[in-house]
Amino acid sequence: MMLPPNFEIDTNPDRLPITEIHAFLNTTYWAENRSLETVQKSIEHSMNFGLYHEHKLAGFARVVTDKVIFAYLCDVYILPEYQGQGLGKALMYHIHHHPELKTMRRWFLATKDAHGLYRQSGYTALEKPERWMEKFRSDL
Repeated sequence: MMLPPNFEIDTNPDRLPITEIHAFLNTTYWAENRSLETVQKSIEHSMNFGLYHEHKLAGFARVVTDKVIFAYLCDVYILPEYQGQGLGKALMYHIHHHPELKTMRRWFLATKDAHGLYRQSGYTALEKPERWMEKFRSDL
């Protein structure tokens, strides 16, 4: 899937503006009140995808993975001023076709309101939710 002119996706973590990412994530329901240190550590331990428009960050996603069996897609966003241009779909395409991820067997994500976007990339509800468990610490 082609990106519009003047857009690019880069996986170089050194290029990411961590403070901008932190500021945006703190406006979201899933990462509100995450510290800058936590955002920085999460980026250090993930595969990161920066979406840039003329060298300015326009979107972001990260994948927590062993690069063989398991991939957890998280912290996905497109800045509001760039939404409605198909950039979310393009970002998903580039993530799923990255050379280190394109043969991944199992992908996961959690979303409150973007099910339609992710269905377009092949995501469905858990096939056998009774097999899955979670440990969630609301005190952190």
